[in-house]
Amino acid sequence: MQANSEMNLPEKQLNIFSPKKAKNLPVLIFYYGGSWKSGKKELYSFLGNRLARRGVVAVMVDYPLNPEFQVPSMEAAATNAVIWTAENIREYGGNPDQLFVSGHSAGGHLASLVAVKDSNFEQLGKENPLKGAVLIDPAGLDMYSYLMETSEGEGKKYTNAFTTDPEIWKQSSPIFFLEAGQIPMLILEGEETYPSIRAGRGRFTKVAEEKGLDVEVKIYPKKKHIPMITQFLWTWSRGYEDVLEFLEKR
Repeated sequence: MQANSEMNLPEKQLNIFSPKKAKNLPVLIFYYGGSWKSGKKELYSFLGNRLARRGVVAVMVDYPLNPEFQVPSMEAAATNAVIWTAENIREYGGNPDQLFVSGHSAGGHLASLVAVKDSNFEQLGKENPLKGAVLIDPAGLDMYSYLMETSEGEGKKYTNAFTTDPEIWKQSSPIFFLEAGQIPMLILEGEETYPSIRAGRGRFTKVAEEKGLDVEVKIYPKKKHIPMITQFLWTWSRGYEDVLEFLEKR
């Protein structure tokens, strides 16, 4: 993966939410969803504020969007956000040795790519500093299989972001980068989410299990895709409890 200057990526900013007098707290880096084509970090200030109230330094990330940019550029920007956070978060009371990534939908896809593709960091002369990943109803965990079946049908709407090149579909699918010894992951999935998300997650967790990885799945009864993220509007929702429990164990 190339550096920002080589990929001509736009400069993106981060919003950091930190408790008063924060010191050495766990850090959660969050990528929003929006089908790889919409969204902005300011819409998720509610999440950052509530995580800070619960003792977590939260980093809300913007990334380049389609149609101007495609998934490899988003992946590069997501990686660079982790590197910046690792090198600077101590100034905001965060512990660089307790970095976690998270995201909803397309953001969950980017979070999982960053979590499992150490090569992104190695090509920038860095080590992957992450200790875990929380994927909230993540899309695209096996985008290759999905687009191989649907790129001329329902999946065609995603080929602007993922291109029409099956090799890029594969390189952008976290399922192909699962290896023994990787960081633990928590997947929160709505019982009534989109069938494509459920199917991709099923294939992903099957491979993870075969490789002996620490990947836990929690199913939320009667929850659809969007409510899986809007539940975080309530500070004491089950979502926060599951996320905080995962962070505290690492």
